[in-house]
Amino acid sequence: MATEVKVPVLGESITEATIGEWLKKPGEAVAADEPIASLETDKVAVEVPAPVAGVMGEQIAKPGDTVEVGALIALIEEGGAVAAAAPAAAAAAAAPAPAVQAAIAGGDDNIVTLSPAVRRLVLEHGVDPSSIRGTGRDGRLTKEDVLAAAKGVKVDAPAAPAAAAAPAVRQEERVRMTRLRKTIATRLKDAQNTAAILTTFNDVDMTAVMEARAKYKDLFEKKHGVRLGFMGFFVKAACMALKDVPGVNAQIDGDDIVYHDYADISVAVSAPNGLVVPVIRDAQDMSVATVEKTIGDFGRRAKDGTLKMEEMKGGTFTISNGGVFGSLLSTPIINPPQSAVLGLHRIEERPVVRDGQIVVRPMMYLALSYDHRLVDGREAVTFLVALKNAIEDPTRLLIDL
Repeated sequence: MATEVKVPVLGESITEATIGEWLKKPGEAVAADEPIASLETDKVAVEVPAPVAGVMGEQIAKPGDTVEVGALIALIEEGGAVAAAAPAAAAAAAAPAPAVQAAIAGGDDNIVTLSPAVRRLVLEHGVDPSSIRGTGRDGRLTKEDVLAAAKGVKVDAPAAPAAAAAPAVRQEERVRMTRLRKTIATRLKDAQNTAAILTTFNDVDMTAVMEARAKYKDLFEKKHGVRLGFMGFFVKAACMALKDVPGVNAQIDGDDIVYHDYADISVAVSAPNGLVVPVIRDAQDMSVATVEKTIGDFGRRAKDGTLKMEEMKGGTFTISNGGVFGSLLSTPIINPPQSAVLGLHRIEERPVVRDGQIVVRPMMYLALSYDHRLVDGREAVTFLVALKNAIEDPTRLLIDL
């Protein structure tokens, strides 16, 4: 007797998804609730768990197929799961496993971005992902990389020198665009086609924030269990500026303008399949510590592919920090239906004039892209100046100036 595997409910307004990959092959044993397939929706990748233990049967849908919620995609046959799954469970519990977990969940400087299928193989074979050279796109690990490492095969060994130089081989790789990537492309192009996007710039002296961070970072981390970064300051400063200039926090709905008395701040976070934008809800009521904890949690779960779709809905204003990748200046695109997005950039020492003297200060360029249909240039500049003043004098954040 076979048990049907159907596309689970994916969230409000999500009616279909794309088969990303099958995590189990026909004939392989599966345990109850073990992920057997990954689905790509417009916003996140989700895994389909096995409803029962058994053997992977017919896979009705193929990778790349679009399937609706409730559609039949596979069958699981009875028998064989317990005996076959035992060795894998034993292997996962072996000595190397804790080291693997530490490598995956380590500090920001050692994070290796793994897809669900690759992460599962890493844990099953007890290999250290940080020691494997990825051959996938952008240096990402593939299942083949992990399997080769588990067998002791070096995939990054240099080729033996040839007797004579061979002509260079020009290669191309054609990869199907993910559903998430297509959605990002569509939304960004729609924003350009619909909104009257204009960008205004300013720069900010980061001296005061950097001094405060250096002075209190150890006490902050000890008390709150999270590192004190710059995003906490910028989110709080943005909330103050949005209160002063409510049009930047508003949106157009037909012939109406909708103003918000709250700040749901969308933060752009890198994920394996592209940029995702989870939302810090009611950021105006949060402390800097709570903001930092929320952003840190978003970042970790974006890399793991475990962000929920409801966490990326809504948002009244967006902050995108291209500075973490080294960006000096950019013109960010609005995240519809929002009316503005703040772009942060790298901090670098530059000569500036203070009290008639040329001094070197850590400076950052700020960029505010806004919908000129709703926000005037005066309002946009006023917003940036208010944010700049709060960052250059963080005391303003405490006394709400």
